[in-house]
Amino acid sequence: MFAIATPPAKQSVSETITTLSGRLNSSTLLEDRRAAILGLRSFAKEYPASVASDALRGLIGSLSNDREDVDTVKITLETLLMLFNPNESSPEASEEIALWLADEFTQRQDNITLLLDFLDTQDFYSRLYSLQLLSAILASRTERTEECIFTAPLGISRLVAVLDDRREAIRNEGLSLLTYLTPTSTELQKRVAFEDAFDRIFNIIKLEGSLVHGDRIVEDCLILLANLLRLNVSNQSFFREAGCVPKVAWLLGDAAKESSEPDVAEWAKTQINRNIYALLAVLRLFLVTGGVGAQANQASFWQHGVLDQVLHLAFSRSTEMQIKAEALITCADLIRGNPALQEGFSQFRVTSVLDEPSDEGEKGVLQNGIPQVYVIDGLLDLTLSVPLMSAFDSRLAACECIKAYFHNHPVIRKHFLRRAIDGHTAGADETANVLTTLLQPLDSQASSDPYRYWFAAVILFHLVYEDANAKSLAMSVAEGDAAQGEEVVTCLQTLTGNLVVGIQRNLDERVLVAYLMLLCGWLFEDPDGVNDFLGEGSNLQSLVQAVSSSVGDGVMVQGLCAILLGIVYEFSTKDSPVPRATIHPIIASQMGREKYIDRLTKLRGHPLLRDFEVLPQKLSSAQPSGLPEVFFDTTFVDFVKDNFSRLLRVIDRDPGMEIPVIANGVQKGISREMVDSLRSQLEEKEQALQKAQEEVVSLGRQLGQEQADHRRDKEKFAVELTRIKNVNDALQRHHDDDMKKLQAEQTRVTQDHQRQLERVQKTSEANADRIRKRTEAEIGDLQIKIGKLDADLAKANKDHLQDLQTAHLEYQSHNTEQAARLQRAEEKAKDLEARGDAATENATRAAASLAEKEQEKQAVQSELDDLLMVFGDMEDKVKQYRDRLKALGESVSDGEDEDDDEEDGDDGVD
Repeated sequence: MFAIATPPAKQSVSETITTLSGRLNSSTLLEDRRAAILGLRSFAKEYPASVASDALRGLIGSLSNDREDVDTVKITLETLLMLFNPNESSPEASEEIALWLADEFTQRQDNITLLLDFLDTQDFYSRLYSLQLLSAILASRTERTEECIFTAPLGISRLVAVLDDRREAIRNEGLSLLTYLTPTSTELQKRVAFEDAFDRIFNIIKLEGSLVHGDRIVEDCLILLANLLRLNVSNQSFFREAGCVPKVAWLLGDAAKESSEPDVAEWAKTQINRNIYALLAVLRLFLVTGGVGAQANQASFWQHGVLDQVLHLAFSRSTEMQIKAEALITCADLIRGNPALQEGFSQFRVTSVLDEPSDEGEKGVLQNGIPQVYVIDGLLDLTLSVPLMSAFDSRLAACECIKAYFHNHPVIRKHFLRRAIDGHTAGADETANVLTTLLQPLDSQASSDPYRYWFAAVILFHLVYEDANAKSLAMSVAEGDAAQGEEVVTCLQTLTGNLVVGIQRNLDERVLVAYLMLLCGWLFEDPDGVNDFLGEGSNLQSLVQAVSSSVGDGVMVQGLCAILLGIVYEFSTKDSPVPRATIHPIIASQMGREKYIDRLTKLRGHPLLRDFEVLPQKLSSAQPSGLPEVFFDTTFVDFVKDNFSRLLRVIDRDPGMEIPVIANGVQKGISREMVDSLRSQLEEKEQALQKAQEEVVSLGRQLGQEQADHRRDKEKFAVELTRIKNVNDALQRHHDDDMKKLQAEQTRVTQDHQRQLERVQKTSEANADRIRKRTEAEIGDLQIKIGKLDADLAKANKDHLQDLQTAHLEYQSHNTEQAARLQRAEEKAKDLEARGDAATENATRAAASLAEKEQEKQAVQSELDDLLMVFGDMEDKVKQYRDRLKALGESVSDGEDEDDDEEDGDDGVD
């Protein structure tokens, strides 16, 4: 054995990667390329940058060239995935590597198409790894990847078809990729939807156990469904037409039916809630207020019983509070702005939230032993009579549902308010009556459950806001009988009294803010309401003091009191119980312009009002062991922001100028600006009238002068007319004589013309007769000539026909002879062709045989050369051995030498 003198030099990592990359690019054997890829894979996690820079294009090329070999494709995709996800401890790990890799893939459309092609195979790893690789590329270069997938042939179809794969790993990976692919691109959403994605998604949900028994995959399906439907009217319409709404109703019914199952693990409850919440969120995507297809979506959901299922879910006692809140918000969206649905909504019955289960009751009134009530009563009970802190979100959602019930529907609004007024006037103990709640004296419940008053005030605010009829109806509520000498206290005065008492007792700000929101919305652009408010003079003084006092942090209550004072002053008149001229000095002297503007500015800059749209109006906003940070209503916030600049200028308005307000087509209040304008217009009209009278006198004088001139001209014209008449008579007489002479001359000329005409006619007839006879003679001659020509032509035609027939017979015989010759020539050509092919084939076989003989000869010659070399080596060795023996003193004969040579020769031959 030969010993290795020195070990080979160790290669560095970069050299090894370079060598493997070169081998990948240059190897012609599949096994060599596969071995190179395996080597690169071992370095991909630790040295992603080096591998990517040297071998990325080679790896992509291997995917294309070796796509038929499953093992090579598998390890290649694994290597590429490792490059996207290197070890965190790798010295080359960087976010830029993923961007560079994604750029390399997306710069050529063929690369993305290649990955999509692997989805057509049935190999598990090829499909799985290609989906994972597409997800990694999409995460790094989203827009470009979306474009490549969109333009790839059947790219979307292949991705959606993955949802039908029974192997969960592949299906789930495809679902994830589609979810990340569809959140923003409307065109991609349409393409995915029209590949029957909706049915496939619902099939997966059903296969996984629906909402109750399904795991995270169900939630992912609903997220994908939300991506396809968000702000996409086309997909929403297709969803309805594809019959998917009944499937949604079935899912909700199944969830409501099985959610009451006992002994469910906590993690399972959490997943159930997440699934139901996701489905409700999908429903709300169809119900965006003011959306193009919102009303059609509402009608479809109503028709298929979705609203009934959502209500059942919202009032089920086994439903979690978060799900209840989301279900009630969905109900509000389902009926808002649709008069037909709003009117039918009140007929639904739901489970009572107050009464405990009972064993007795009429059939049809109980459900599972629990009394049922009409949905509006149930919503009012939930909003006003459930003081639990954990139920805040559901109470807020129930309040939204009530507002949606009478949103933009004056008839329902009036009916709702009338019912509240009747219940309050009758003195019934209705804890769920908004008027009774707000008008009763504040008690200890105002501190324990301030949101009871807040919700009641918000509902009443929406009932009367910008509705003059509703304001008038609410103002009719009063306490006390004037006929019996009792003091009459109106609804507005009672509300203001409760507000003042609350400020004095330093109650929770939420209660005070609720009353202030209601009063501001009520009194704005309502002079009658302002006059009613000012009927109790102490109210004004109490508000001025509240602006200067400090309640809570002081900003919100002081600011709202300042706004209320500004509204009262803005819409008061000189005929108000406290005239404008009196109100302005009170505000200006006791509060001051600077303090008024400061209070409004601080309120506008308060985070709860300024950032209202971005702050969560939920229980989650509450501090530990505190109440939620919910103080304002959405409509009121918009009201303040829209009218803020006007409210700032109120303090600078002159007391002598009143603001006109038009309510129900009737103007209330007087505009001093309009009076001044009318007065100036009257003065201008009087001046114009005086000027017109002076012009009339002047025109009268001119008329008299013109009449005198007219008389003189008339007499002159009469004389001239007489003279002209005489001249005319003379001319008429001369004219008659001339006419007689002209008539006689005309008669004579006519007779002469008649005689000449008769002579011309006779001459013409004679000429015509002569010409006719000459023409008939010429026609006879021509007919004779034509007969002779016809005879000559017939004879010529007969001779020509005989010549043609003779020529045709000669041509046919010649043609037949030529065809025969041509056939014989073709047969000879085919025979020669066959002989030539046979000769060519024999020559080819001879050449092949000669080449084989040559190769055999070369092989034998090489073997002989090898044997000669071996014989030479053996002779050298024998000679060396003989010389060594002789040196050792041994005798070696020539015969032994020959035997040894023969033995060596035999060994060499063997």
